[in-house]
Amino acid sequence: MYNTFTEFLEGKKKICIIQAENPDGDSLGSALALDYLLNDYEISLYCPVEVPKYLRYLDDWSRVSLDFDYDADGYIIVDTAATILLSKLLDDPAIRKCLIDKPVFVLDHHETEDDLEFSHQGLVQELPACCELIYFVAREQGLMPSPEDVSEDDKPRFKIIARYLIAGILSDTLGLTSASTTSELYRIIADLLDYGVNIAEFEEHRRDFMKKSQRILSYKADLIKKVEYFLDGRLATVHIPWEEIHAYSDEYNPSVLILEELRLVEGVEVAICFKTYPDGKITGKIRTSKPIAEKIAAFFGGGGHQYAAGFRTYDLTYDEAVHETITAIDKIEKEENETL
Repeated sequence: MYNTFTEFLEGKKKICIIQAENPDGDSLGSALALDYLLNDYEISLYCPVEVPKYLRYLDDWSRVSLDFDYDADGYIIVDTAATILLSKLLDDPAIRKCLIDKPVFVLDHHETEDDLEFSHQGLVQELPACCELIYFVAREQGLMPSPEDVSEDDKPRFKIIARYLIAGILSDTLGLTSASTTSELYRIIADLLDYGVNIAEFEEHRRDFMKKSQRILSYKADLIKKVEYFLDGRLATVHIPWEEIHAYSDEYNPSVLILEELRLVEGVEVAICFKTYPDGKITGKIRTSKPIAEKIAAFFGGGGHQYAAGFRTYDLTYDEAVHETITAIDKIEKEENETL
């Protein structure tokens, strides 16, 4: 099935690789890995928002542009097949027309229903990370020879590719500790290390970018004070209004700052960071200790994985979104009890 990707590339010279408007380590790692894998093509990288500072440990992050490439022969969308995560693109009539008129290929690893409104080909396979899917495509289609077959001249390029694939996999599996991590994934990481990646150096570089300023640490304390608990402590939420998003996101994503802390509180089964924006948009980033995250997100038209998911809505106030979340969890738990 992976041959559909190389068939898509045939006859093209310029390819634009697109991330959704919520870039993370997996989407950025996917885009950068493809940039180096497709070295016979003229590649541009596009994201509708700036790459967050905490992701800039991936050295080529500055290759990602805020300017859409209208002259590309084809477009590759990584890490999503959901319209809701591409709304900034599709709200622009010129970009929308371009995606309708030109060939588009989607690489995604989520079970979320593909609801893209323009014609496209794609590979969507439920996996822990999009970078794992790209690894399979690259190895099966001869874009990435095995480590022992890489020529001396090509070793630096494939080392970079392997580093970005590892980065994406580690990002979406919480360092190979998430419930989605498989034994096969460990074997893939071992294979990628054989391209010459020093994971200790890589991790040290990442941690340098993850360091928090005193200002951010103080803000984290403020967020902890705002945590609310519902459903007898099984649901923990925190509200991040636009003023705080604007003030802190360039330095550190507030959701990343607090979400895992919420999930690790005793008794908490669902942790959600709600963000509210001036245009009425509300986003929810969900982490759970049982496999219901995607089901919760689906109530709002979102999606993701069993233990990590997200959504956005324009139809609710913050208080209504919290109420709907409680209703959704109640319904999911009742349905689960009925099947026992």
